[in-house]
Amino acid sequence: MDITREKYEQFSDDELLNNYRSRHDKKIIGELYKRYGHLVFGTCLNYLKNKNDAEDIVMEIFMTLGDKILKHEIKYFKSWLFVLTKNSCLMRLRKKKYINIPINEELITDHDEIEEKEIKEIQLNELEKAINELDPPQDEVIKLFYIQQMTYKEVSEKLNLTLNKVKSAIQNGKRNLKIKLKEHDLFKSA
Repeated sequence: MDITREKYEQFSDDELLNNYRSRHDKKIIGELYKRYGHLVFGTCLNYLKNKNDAEDIVMEIFMTLGDKILKHEIKYFKSWLFVLTKNSCLMRLRKKKYINIPINEELITDHDEIEEKEIKEIQLNELEKAINELDPPQDEVIKLFYIQQMTYKEVSEKLNLTLNKVKSAIQNGKRNLKIKLKEHDLFKSA
């Protein structure tokens, strides 16, 4: 594997953006694609309902991403990329006349509100992914206790575990979740 690529894997999104602004290294765009290409594709597919169109938009976004990084001040890359993707999809749909709605200036200017909602959505997705990465029985115990709001006893009976094992799995699961979430930029204060 390329040493530079390994180095970039260790960088946070902010570090990658700052590095790109100073060095214009296309490998950084490759790293961003590696991290977020599947999310961008999923969003495009959701809006466009057509795999070929979605693939085209993904390519367009990542081909022009370097220029956009240089032009825009980006606080939270993942949410900014989501808004960029969504806007690109809406423009494509508008060009194809699938939808004929005027661009609402409020949507464009009210980035803070959009960004906050996008961040919450991203955080929930990251939390769900992190829970699924937990080892058994921590993953199931966390889901049952926190998401389905079962009691210790109900979790114990459902999973056929002692109460002490359930309590231990919750405690260890919370600790491991906190560690996993701190690895992501959006959860540094978790």
